[in-house]
Amino acid sequence: MSNLIAIVLPTFGLIGLGFFAGKLKLLGDRAGDGLSDYVFLIAVPALIFRTLATGADADANPWGYWVAYFGGVAVVWTVGMWLAIRVFKRDRREAAIHGFACGQSNTVLVGVPLILQAYGDAGAVPLFLLLAIHLPIMMSVAALLIESSGAAGRPLEVAWRLAKTIVTHPIILALAVGVAAKSAGVAPTGAAKSIVDQLAATASPCALVSMGLALKRYGILSDRVPVLTITALKLIVHPFLVWVLAFYVLPVPPVWGGVAVLFAAMPSGINAYLVAARYKTGETTSSAAIAVSTALSVVTVSGWLWVLGVV
Repeated sequence: MSNLIAIVLPTFGLIGLGFFAGKLKLLGDRAGDGLSDYVFLIAVPALIFRTLATGADADANPWGYWVAYFGGVAVVWTVGMWLAIRVFKRDRREAAIHGFACGQSNTVLVGVPLILQAYGDAGAVPLFLLLAIHLPIMMSVAALLIESSGAAGRPLEVAWRLAKTIVTHPIILALAVGVAAKSAGVAPTGAAKSIVDQLAATASPCALVSMGLALKRYGILSDRVPVLTITALKLIVHPFLVWVLAFYVLPVPPVWGGVAVLFAAMPSGINAYLVAARYKTGETTSSAAIAVSTALSVVTVSGWLWVLGVV
């Protein structure tokens, strides 16, 4: 518990910095919008490119590992979107944000240090293999769902929006360039590597400060029922589904299964808010869901560590 608190507190520190900077009028709404645009358009693409171009090969791993994790993602994302549309009466664009927040895990700030501490070197390979494709896949699917939602029922317009998104979206471009660089064996070196590394390193802290500004702007206690619903799907349902699939349905080695469960048990990632801010929809719900799920994860992740027998 104390180790988890030590990991979670820096996250809240950066969120709090942004919140109080907004509260004291040191930074305004325009600064928050600019910061989130910078992270979405420059810092996160740099992080994705670096992760893919320099990451481990993903061709020597149990297929059940991928099915278990992303099967859980598919279920909670679908349920989150369905509840947003049918129960909370949100449009399809905002529903995509709800689903994204249910399935997107906070991996870098919370997941990596916690999982490595739980499983040590044995957990490094499955962790970084999943990390290499988690963000690109999740961001790309969210972008495609939102971009195509306004053209529902018009196949040609849907196809045009998807094509336009694929060739112009910074996240998908970073994914494509990163995969191409990895396939060609070309990784940034020297000054280019330094630039990419520095940009990538700014993604998480800048995103958290931006989210703190958003919490001051939209409030943390608003939209409570959807926020608590997303939190429950993320912290309880998602890891439960992965646990069942990895340990009782699919052929997944125990350590790999444990890594997948803990990865799923992480709170909602900051990228849910970044996408919401970019498309100007669901900012209130996504920012509050990230804050609430991060706070409650101190308890729920400790429970999953006990279930997995690593504490």
